[in-house]
Amino acid sequence: MTAAFCRDCLTDAPDSASRCPACHSPRLLRHPDLNALTIAHIDCDAFYATIEKRDDPTLADKPLIVGGGKRGVVTTACYIARTFGVRSAMPMFEARRLCPHAAIVRPNMDKYAGVSRQVRALMLDLTPQVEPISIDEAFIDLSGTERLHRMSAAKVLARFAATVEREIGITISIGLAINKFLAKIASDLDKPRGFAVLGGADAMTFLADKPVTLIYGVGKVANQRLAKDGFRLIADLQRADERDLLRRYGVEGQRLWRLARGIDQRFVNPERERKSVSAENTFERDLASFRPLEKRLWAAAEEVSDRLKEKRLCGSTVTLKLKTADFRILTRARSLESPTQLADKIFAVSRELLTREVNGTRYRLLGVGVSALADAAGADPADLIDRGAGRRAAAERAIDRVRGKYGQEAMVKGLAFEEDDT
Repeated sequence: MTAAFCRDCLTDAPDSASRCPACHSPRLLRHPDLNALTIAHIDCDAFYATIEKRDDPTLADKPLIVGGGKRGVVTTACYIARTFGVRSAMPMFEARRLCPHAAIVRPNMDKYAGVSRQVRALMLDLTPQVEPISIDEAFIDLSGTERLHRMSAAKVLARFAATVEREIGITISIGLAINKFLAKIASDLDKPRGFAVLGGADAMTFLADKPVTLIYGVGKVANQRLAKDGFRLIADLQRADERDLLRRYGVEGQRLWRLARGIDQRFVNPERERKSVSAENTFERDLASFRPLEKRLWAAAEEVSDRLKEKRLCGSTVTLKLKTADFRILTRARSLESPTQLADKIFAVSRELLTREVNGTRYRLLGVGVSALADAAGADPADLIDRGAGRRAAAERAIDRVRGKYGQEAMVKGLAFEEDDT
């Protein structure tokens, strides 16, 4: 028999019902494996835009784009704006052309991070088995919690969605499945305020007619190679011999063979490490001269440093990212002798990398990232060669204390006040 219940009041429903027998809601969830599945992917709906609409009710029925400047990119767009073709990462000038009547709001990352923490706290009330993927999504494994919550994982998740909507004022979509791969796919099937289920028996048939790019890790280059070899749809991979894919693509071929069949043995990992901390800025006009680029570089280095300190992390690889006027992306990296979280060191290393790239090329974006992360306890040991490093570190810590007490603008590096040139 197919299990079914009402997503609004959690009442069990007959398989043939079109509405809840208790509250008459049409939002019934049904699937043969509904009471057995425990792994879910939770995705906040148009996260930044939904928060902005929550905080400004006048935006509720309007197309809304969260992004910055004429030369920036769309951070996210509400579902109304998406009907006009607006998409995340689209240049703002293109988004404005497609939807000229849209309201545009600059992103407020501190606010969004605060809401993310609220949602995460509610997840952790359900189980410690929560694996964050980004600021607005996570995997969750409710195995073994049925006795604790006195209901199935599916009902726990439906109740959780209602709690998020009621207490935080945003909506989420849920994918419930036999593993992480299928759960992630399911969460996109019924947006917004969605709840979709994919069981093991569904996987092969459901995946067959989908493009191979549905499989995570298959980007543009991999897709082109697979297409050249005759693998355009997941069904093509399903028909292939596992040994042949292994011979062609190594262990990646075996991974593709398994995922094409809906097989994913990854566990939900609450200890998943964050891989990097970064910040970037798209300029209002292209920049080619060193000093204005240096000014943006310092701001990015400070932002990365602030995030590392907030999360009590440090890192030993600094990466500079540049995007040219014709949208080519350049990355340059350097590993440090010891991990850091200081803006001074991040800036110094990335500044040296930047110096080599200032050759008349005009850039539209600059970013800085720190990776190879570790606990902050190992950050910035005494430098026996650079005797001034200790004084600079102490000065930076003092500035952090002043800003913590009086605000970020209480102390600003002189570089930030310099006039731009081109």
